[in-house]
Amino acid sequence: MKAADKHYKCVNSKTGYAIYYHSLSGALSDEEIRTELEKIRARVAIQNGIYLETLYWEEMNQTERRTQ
Repeated sequence: MKAADKHYKCVNSKTGYAIYYHSLSGALSDEEIRTELEKIRARVAIQNGIYLETLYWEEMNQTERRTQ
């Protein structure tokens, strides 16, 4: 059985707005997910000129994914 994908949004803590969305395989371990999200968070911060520490990830629930 294939594990469901996990969906995340990168949020700017200063504004409260989600600025990036990303999906990862549910088959990845927690450590692999954390590593991948940290790499992407750094890239998003650089591309948007935002201080890295103001960005954080939230896992999206079913309702949020339907409205995107």
